[in-house]
Amino acid sequence: MGAAYFYHLTRQPLEVTLPALLQKARGAGWRVAVRGTTEARLRWLDERLWLGPDDGFLPHGCAGTGFDADQPILLTTEAKAANEPACVMAIDGAEVTPEDCASLERVCILFDGNDQAAVATARGQWKALTAAGTPAQYWSEESGRWEKKAESPATG
Repeated sequence: MGAAYFYHLTRQPLEVTLPALLQKARGAGWRVAVRGTTEARLRWLDERLWLGPDDGFLPHGCAGTGFDADQPILLTTEAKAANEPACVMAIDGAEVTPEDCASLERVCILFDGNDQAAVATARGQWKALTAAGTPAQYWSEESGRWEKKAESPATG
């Protein structure tokens, strides 16, 4: 069973934090699906990922643009990603289920700490996932560096 890692973004925006997490996941040898809620937002993110530093290139593609199954990183709104990821990074309140967590190495939930609706959604996700027995960690960058602030072991 995988775990859910919650990343409370307060200092760096998504387009800065996500590439760093994607690099780590790719360094672990994982295929990744970035699960969003709208295609427009994923296209925006796609453009930002192409603008990254030359030494930090992240091979990726948007779902539906061809070769989805071959993408090391697939940006998608679908719950089932064609690239068979080991890790899902959920953004903008994209739904994550306990079944997702059980079938993956890791699920990362990134949420904007300056958006109260996003914080409320993440709290709801934490409660639902931990109640289902999913081990979870809560990470905050409030101090200027990422620190683990809470951890919930599997209960199911």
